[in-house]
Amino acid sequence: MNLEKLNSIKEKTLPGLLERVKNDENFVVENDDIKYIDEVNGKQERIVLRNYGVIDPKSIDEYIARGGYFSLDKALNHMEPKEIIDVMIDSHLRGRGGAGFPTGKKWESARRVPGDEKYVVCNADEGDPGAYMDRSILEYDPHSVIEGMTIAGKAIGAHHGYVYVRAEYPNAVKALAHAIEEAKKYNLLGKDILGSGFDFDLQIRLGAGAFVCGEGTALLQSVEGNRGMPQAKVYRTSERGLFQKPTIINNVESLANVAQIIDKGADWFKSFGTVDSPGTKVFALVGKVKNAGLIEVPMGLTINEIVYDIGGGTPDGADIKAVQTGGPSGGCIPPGLFDTQVDFYSLSQIGSIMGSGGMVVMDENDCMVDIAKFFMKFTVDESCGKCTPCRVGNMRVLEILDRITLGESNMEEIDLLKELCDVIADTSLCGLGKEATNPVKSSLQYFGDEYIEHIRDNKCRARVCKDLLEYFITDKCIGCGKCKKSCPVDAITGEKRELHTIDQKICIKCNSCLEVCPVNAVVKI
Repeated sequence: MNLEKLNSIKEKTLPGLLERVKNDENFVVENDDIKYIDEVNGKQERIVLRNYGVIDPKSIDEYIARGGYFSLDKALNHMEPKEIIDVMIDSHLRGRGGAGFPTGKKWESARRVPGDEKYVVCNADEGDPGAYMDRSILEYDPHSVIEGMTIAGKAIGAHHGYVYVRAEYPNAVKALAHAIEEAKKYNLLGKDILGSGFDFDLQIRLGAGAFVCGEGTALLQSVEGNRGMPQAKVYRTSERGLFQKPTIINNVESLANVAQIIDKGADWFKSFGTVDSPGTKVFALVGKVKNAGLIEVPMGLTINEIVYDIGGGTPDGADIKAVQTGGPSGGCIPPGLFDTQVDFYSLSQIGSIMGSGGMVVMDENDCMVDIAKFFMKFTVDESCGKCTPCRVGNMRVLEILDRITLGESNMEEIDLLKELCDVIADTSLCGLGKEATNPVKSSLQYFGDEYIEHIRDNKCRARVCKDLLEYFITDKCIGCGKCKKSCPVDAITGEKRELHTIDQKICIKCNSCLEVCPVNAVVKI
């Protein structure tokens, strides 16, 4: 394979690809280019998702028809490693896995470490509840990640790479494995790639689904065949990482940006987004929103624009109460701050983080104490148990939240909750523990009145915490007896055609009476 053959494949394949999509209402075809309609008429800008739904992910020819692997030829045959890194540094691409560390600086650090054995690792261990950005990229455009990793290999002097992907993503694993085999057949992986004299190969490593393995040092332990537990960061992984060799770890979305930056240049990439956070970000917009799904937007759009202009607001007209960004390590943002720009700096200023790209919309029917409890339970379940602050401290936080939702807490525990959150953040070993209490801290900051209502008034305004609810039968009751028959504990009494009553001491708040009542006479308050 060489540049001439790449051009030949593109010329042969592109007309058929254009013909296939030109009548699709989701796309606009202009000058042999394909764009999503939401890019032309909306606020989205697709860089990472440019091939999503456009090409057949099983066809390397269609990827090449869209310009695929031309950047690899440019990087391998026409650029020195330092030139590649200079472009990446100038682009200001920041890691899309959550921390936002500058990609070019990470590569430069690994390049400077002497040694012939270095590694490129792709972190595809996506574990945030509701997030599926990386999975979708691997399923629909796996060659973009392979190309990005190979360019990274040339930049730092690595000849081997690993993609660490969770085994719960069988379709992504299958698509990636097929793409790797195709790339090898086309001499785009392996020995003397594109006649450049550069060798690079890839392997897939499956993770067992532990959330903590998304942390860099734990991920490397797992790739080596050890238990995935975070390590004290005595050295940067770029100095001593996989098998104690210089290693760079980039997530899927970061790597999917690389080829287009090499092709179109740093200034092109910086034309999107903000000065601090250039480019775009892929989000999984989920929850109580009308237009849920994957979106890709320029950094700097506000939460309002994403939730209302792109997401369309709530499907049933309910008021939005909060948006949670950053997954279990993120924060809950109230509507009063929806004018905040979505970028690394702005989100950190209001107690949240970008994270890998989960964005969960919650409405008035969600209880913020219960939401905080949900994320804390997730973190407690996923903790590796290595360090005491995370293993014990987060469990104590969860126990307090449990007591609050059961109506068994007191106001003094609010102060204890705040203190625990600060101590855990200051003393945990890895990022999982340090940021685990962010949902609690942000919900206390912005929705503290709900905590107080739970404790002082034994009330859950969203009617989610069932132990704080009471079920009553109003005078709408027609005495049909359906509620009485459905009650599993015989808490309802009353004669036919007469008003029925519920014994609050017996009621287990199972909701069955409310569900079967034909005249909506049962209410919960």
